[in-house]
Amino acid sequence: MKALLCKALGGPEDLVIEDVPDPVPGPGEALVRVTVAALNFFDTLIIAGRYQVKPDLPFSPGAEACGVIEALGSGVESFKVGERVIVHLGYGACRERVVASVSGLTRVPEGVSDEQAAGLSVTYGTSLHALQDRAKLKPGETLAVLGATGGVGLAAVELGHAMGARVIACASSAEKLDLAQAHGADLTLDYSQESLRDGLKRLGGDAGIDVVYDPVGGAYSEPALRSLNWKGRFLVVGFAAGEIPKIPLNLALLKGIDIQGVFWGAFLKREPGGHATNQARLLTLVSEGRLSAKVHGVYPLEDAAAALGILARREAMGKVLLRP
Repeated sequence: MKALLCKALGGPEDLVIEDVPDPVPGPGEALVRVTVAALNFFDTLIIAGRYQVKPDLPFSPGAEACGVIEALGSGVESFKVGERVIVHLGYGACRERVVASVSGLTRVPEGVSDEQAAGLSVTYGTSLHALQDRAKLKPGETLAVLGATGGVGLAAVELGHAMGARVIACASSAEKLDLAQAHGADLTLDYSQESLRDGLKRLGGDAGIDVVYDPVGGAYSEPALRSLNWKGRFLVVGFAAGEIPKIPLNLALLKGIDIQGVFWGAFLKREPGGHATNQARLLTLVSEGRLSAKVHGVYPLEDAAAALGILARREAMGKVLLRP
């Protein structure tokens, strides 16, 4: 079978495609033929050795995929050959077949496409965990989303809208903001044209900002945090800008702000029951048409470098997928 491999740490252009032996499922495992694998921004960091997860070389990038079960290991009774499933691996999904523990599989219901399902776990899982489990976002509250058209950002916009919040989408171009508005944003802020602090103050109005969702970091974090109401919640999701900001903690003291870390990977391992409940809720929302799970593009495995480049340059507007 074909596999996209990272054999030496570096950039997307250093990845190679090679034939590797088909995997064999062991006890409690399933062999899944991958129909679509999803890429995330952190894949650009993993292949460079700059992420907290550091797999042994060689490895395949790709934390998640959708596929069809082709074989089952001994002791598996909860799944059947031929079922469509979401596979969450952490890394290793960018290949034609994968083996996964059945505990990492989720059935895909009718009405949800392979492309929607493939990119649902990480981005929408992260955003639902952030907004529901961490911030406890309530209907009528105001949510500001930075990087609102990246994978997790657009997911946060859609979920915030579905949860009844007033959503302010913040991004760096009018084109990106049009997309955010089409996916549920009530208000938009182009921070290439107006300072984030001034824009959030203007758009927040008398209600102010209750929750900030920040997957960007860098110079945007502090002004966004300063915009929060009394007892506001600041969600630390990631650092796509490349710089980890240093927040003056007196701001948290003066406003009674909660600064909340969002590490979905740890949540998945520590609270598997909560993750399963969240996955079921996400699939229901997609099947009901309340979440789009928008796809930026689907690329062949041979175009993986170009696909990862879209993520590295922060040009993605929705999920970037590979078809092995």
